[in-house]
Amino acid sequence: MNPPRGHHEDLLTEAAVPESPPGASGSLWFLVASDEEPVREFVRAESARLGARLRTAASAAQALAVFDRQAIDLVVVDLAAPGIGGIELIKRLREDHPETAVVALAEYGSDSAAREALAAGAAETIGRPFEEEDWRAKLGRLARTLSLDRENRVLREQLGARPGFGMLVGLSPRVQEVYRRIEKASRSDSPVLVLGETGTGKELVARSIHFHSPRRQGPFVPVDCAGVVPTLVESELFGYVKGAFTGAFQTKRGLIEAASGGTLFLDEIGELPKEMQAKLLRALQEREVRPVGSTATVRVDIRVVAATHRDLEGEVARGTFRQDLFYRLNVLPIRLPPLRERKSDIPLLVSHLLERMAAEGRPAAAFSEEALERLVAYDWPGNVRELENAVARALALNSGPILHLGDLPTNLQGPPSARAAFPPPAPSHPASRPESRPEVSGFGTSPPDSSAPSSSAEENFTLAELERRAVYGALRKTGGDKVAAARLLGIGKTTLYRKLKEYGQPQDSPESSAASDPVPNPETSGRDSGRDSA
Repeated sequence: MNPPRGHHEDLLTEAAVPESPPGASGSLWFLVASDEEPVREFVRAESARLGARLRTAASAAQALAVFDRQAIDLVVVDLAAPGIGGIELIKRLREDHPETAVVALAEYGSDSAAREALAAGAAETIGRPFEEEDWRAKLGRLARTLSLDRENRVLREQLGARPGFGMLVGLSPRVQEVYRRIEKASRSDSPVLVLGETGTGKELVARSIHFHSPRRQGPFVPVDCAGVVPTLVESELFGYVKGAFTGAFQTKRGLIEAASGGTLFLDEIGELPKEMQAKLLRALQEREVRPVGSTATVRVDIRVVAATHRDLEGEVARGTFRQDLFYRLNVLPIRLPPLRERKSDIPLLVSHLLERMAAEGRPAAAFSEEALERLVAYDWPGNVRELENAVARALALNSGPILHLGDLPTNLQGPPSARAAFPPPAPSHPASRPESRPEVSGFGTSPPDSSAPSSSAEENFTLAELERRAVYGALRKTGGDKVAAARLLGIGKTTLYRKLKEYGQPQDSPESSAASDPVPNPETSGRDSGRDSA
């Protein structure tokens, strides 16, 4: 079918643009491949709103011709476009231009086509006729992600000359402050105390300091104070001479002596037995150690970096950590923010992880927008270490270049606030139960269902039931306004319609003729939607 006159006007009339990598500088570049003028006009308007520049093509062949002249950040592919077809176009783009994000436009009801597009490498699929609000939200999120990817590439170039920074990737002010402190600490030989929750990258900070310091040519010796058997701490740190105790068949250097000329990293220093804290303090003050069983001391030249997840000032107040050792170590403190306090860095971290894992031989992949949103929404109690585990698991389970929600760990597949609503396991003794359990707040900020029964059976609701209650609660709060309810839940209106089709209308909504129990019985209403969480 020949496209109407003017449909490929942009392609024919715009001057050739010098080839450049996507997002290298300036605005993002979008391409829409469709022979339908309403689709093209809508994408044109959204591109302008998002500050992106646009190319248009009326067929798959024209779209490929655009890529011969111009690098594109995002392409909207109409699966019904003339020529080789949308699916084949997506496959070619994923093979020749894997850095470009692809959005597939499919007819509503053609689930098989949408699944085929995702399998071919599309990051998102959108139904047609489309909901403009849903379109705007998805294109906006993709544009923000692409912009972050650009910033991430610049950041990685800056970090390329910084060996040891590793997973310390981020653009947030908190992380930038950590960078500045690392640089200052690297120029000094004073002790450093790194504070932060488990999994925030304390050892990476220590390695960064070492590899940027004048001691970079010396050894970096990590000591896990929590992992050393208490009875062996002294011999591990200070060493021993032959015959010092049963089993000491030869003289062995301690870890402090082994770090001479370099950096000694004392990880989880708060776990060090108090009797050993005094000996360590003396070694740091006098710069000498005396091996177990020896009467002679050995001079050492070390720089100390210590780390802990504990509140050492509180430990000092409780008498479990020596005050003088705390002051000796806390000369240059560096506090690492938990991942939940720098969520804007999560897309950058995910990109960094995927690239690193691809370099290690794992398949190259990218997360779908829905999956990436879920990663950003999660609070990550295990911090970057937990995020790395989730990304590795998704790579191990996926069957294509796009990682979807179902590839994530089970605890990440439900709606973020519904996931947080699960109460902790009930204590076995009734008296030890908390007076109140956490409220169910749905996807976003919708209120709990005050009319729901408060029996103990409610604590055993499935994720699908919690999700259904969140949807109904949002509709009640907005007086049945679906657009407002979708916005409140943080989902697209199309997704809300699909959920209501599965669950049925809430019985007290303006569109329902019944006015009895405002929340349908979980045993009798709707289908279980656990397989398709919003």
